[in-house]
Amino acid sequence: MTRSTAGRSPLGRAALACLVGLGVAGAPPPAAAFELFGFTFFGRDEPADDVIGTPQPYTLDFAVTGPQEVEDALKAASSLWADRDEPASGAAGLIAKARGDYRRLLDALYSEARYAGTISITIDGRQATELAPDAVLADPALVRVVVTAGPLFRFQTARVVNAPPPAVDPDDVVDDPAAEGFRSGAEARSGAIVRAGRLAVEGWRQQGHAKAEVAGRDVTADHRDDTVDAVVTVAPGRRAVYGPVSVRGTERMDPGFVAYMTGLQPGVEYDPDSMQKAANRLARLDVFRAARLVEADEIGADGTLPITVVVQERLPRRFGVGGTFSTVDGLGLEAYWLHRNLFGRAERLRVEGRVGGIGKTFDPTAFTYRLGAIFTKPGIYTPDTDFVASVFGEREVLESYTRTGVTGEAGFKHDFNDALSGRLMATGGYARFEDDLGTREFTTAGLSGALTFDSRDDPADATQGFFVEAVAEPFYEFNYGNAILRGTIEGRTYYGFGEDDRVVAAGRLKFGTLYGAPTAETPPDKLFFAGGGGSVRGYAYRNIGVPVPGGVVGGHSLIEGSAELRVRVTDTIGVVGFADAGYVGDDPIPDFSQDLRVGVGGGVRYLTGLGPIRLDVAVPLDRRPGDPSVAFYAGIGQAF
Repeated sequence: MTRSTAGRSPLGRAALACLVGLGVAGAPPPAAAFELFGFTFFGRDEPADDVIGTPQPYTLDFAVTGPQEVEDALKAASSLWADRDEPASGAAGLIAKARGDYRRLLDALYSEARYAGTISITIDGRQATELAPDAVLADPALVRVVVTAGPLFRFQTARVVNAPPPAVDPDDVVDDPAAEGFRSGAEARSGAIVRAGRLAVEGWRQQGHAKAEVAGRDVTADHRDDTVDAVVTVAPGRRAVYGPVSVRGTERMDPGFVAYMTGLQPGVEYDPDSMQKAANRLARLDVFRAARLVEADEIGADGTLPITVVVQERLPRRFGVGGTFSTVDGLGLEAYWLHRNLFGRAERLRVEGRVGGIGKTFDPTAFTYRLGAIFTKPGIYTPDTDFVASVFGEREVLESYTRTGVTGEAGFKHDFNDALSGRLMATGGYARFEDDLGTREFTTAGLSGALTFDSRDDPADATQGFFVEAVAEPFYEFNYGNAILRGTIEGRTYYGFGEDDRVVAAGRLKFGTLYGAPTAETPPDKLFFAGGGGSVRGYAYRNIGVPVPGGVVGGHSLIEGSAELRVRVTDTIGVVGFADAGYVGDDPIPDFSQDLRVGVGGGVRYLTGLGPIRLDVAVPLDRRPGDPSVAFYAGIGQAF
């Protein structure tokens, strides 16, 4: 097949459909399976492709006349190139693959603004388009792909008919097609035409025109001066407001509550951003296996657009188990039971327990125990506000103290937007401590408030984004009569670079301070310690503090920092190098009278659909009596 034209020619309908067609619907993707060490969980193995006839091996000669970036684009588009190390499914399969490559290569040329290129694909010296499906081929067949890229075309005309007016609301602003390459003089890439139509439609939708669509595209290449005239016509349709929200598919859930949780108010102007927020709210309820918002096909005569929420519920009950391990802190085992829809409005009850310190000792009285429950009721006051209450009993056995107590809290959490959230809780508790200062009892009541900004792309294995959290905890201790303020602020940042962000630089910094009472009159669990897998690796959990005769006690100030370089070696294996540092001071303002403790090490990651399985080894650079010479840590998810 050879494609070469002269003069001024419109792009054909079939070519245009491939180049600038907009997909508006499709089948949902299959549920993802999770594979671990050769075993598949939460899904089924995909059956192998059937082989049609005898496997047909082939060798490939792929020659491109043109710039390297064009050659790279052509090879990325070619099925022959992608599968060159595997035999085709018989001679018919190889011929079909080659014929399909004509269209794929042509699309790739257009995407690189090359509209006068030529493409030749031969199998054993014959054009693939001329071969019968039952042709007899050599073993292996010789496939030659020869492409001449041709000259680079530029837009002479790049225009959107019925472009949306400038947005008044900053939240409705979309990118200008001209800034995305759809302008006179720019390289006439087919992708720029696609984006121009999408942006124009999105601009209208952001301003309430729910049924805006591309009505036509007129694209003409002039081979005399290597230019392209492209006109995209948009039909904005009528402005719409939300109509009634109906719900289908509920079994245990209250459909009225589901409609309320979308936050879509009848009579309010249609906005695709609010539609996305509604979908996110439903997903956060964690009661649906699937949930989608379906717009009515047409806007009503009164300008309203009815919305239907179609859901499929999950089973209401769930349980899980997990664990962590380090050579200095021992084995920790945990389990939980969850009911995610107690009364039909996604009320969630989670009962969880943990046992830690196994292996450091086999005396059950020296283990750490934690047992309690958390109740969450979503949709309080607003769809973005949850009521949360919890109570926990705990016995914590550490090097620095042993704590036996009970704590409770109740309050509200609110999502301001996709990245910013806050919480305000009333807290209280009683605990008995045994440490170097003797046996003491503390009774506390107070508040805990926090603001969290989280723009990470994946909390379990981030490659981009930021996490910042500020926490303030004012409380009153009744036994000694002290008003105390405890505060922390922590920031994390992630920067991925290289192909597919295969290398990620990650950093973490945390500060803490506590005012209001001397060490002996402050609950030890409110004082600051450092050390452990999520703090300073190489040291035992909460074993970095203020030195005293016989051990350490907690401090009134904290500084922690970590730096990691994460490299994904294969699709499933990654390696990490890290350095952690921590300082605990006796005063609310750090005076650096204590030494900075540093741990360094490395680790491997086994990457799974649930997050990376982590194995780290670390050594303390400032080892003191009682500190390990080397420490190993295992868990799920990155260290931070």
